[in-house]
Amino acid sequence: MININKVHHIAIIVSDYSKSKEFYTAVLGLTVIQEVYREERQSYKLDLALNGDYIIELFSFPNPPKRVSRPEAAGLRHLAFEVTDLDETIAFLTSKNVESEPIRIDEMTHKKFTFITDPEGLPIEFYER
Repeated sequence: MININKVHHIAIIVSDYSKSKEFYTAVLGLTVIQEVYREERQSYKLDLALNGDYIIELFSFPNPPKRVSRPEAAGLRHLAFEVTDLDETIAFLTSKNVESEPIRIDEMTHKKFTFITDPEGLPIEFYER
């Protein structure tokens, strides 16, 4: 059996690097660990942290293909973040002009959650603790 300790990071490819960087840092509040421009690939690589833990690599590539569909294509379906207060989270997102879906209740846990999308259309879930 493999001894996996934790998820190391999630890699996301974006077509509009500055817009996505702004979204993940100014809206979601992730902090920049390192930003590198790779000339040979015409690509940025941005390492982002949540509460000091490295969680996302944001890549830009020239003309990446679009997502196939939302959200039932094979592959990554969505990212989910736990929040303390979903209503507060939605109010903050609204102040940043980010629309959220109506609040839903998880049938199993009876907890509240909602979805937004990042600038590339990747669904992001906020799930109340």
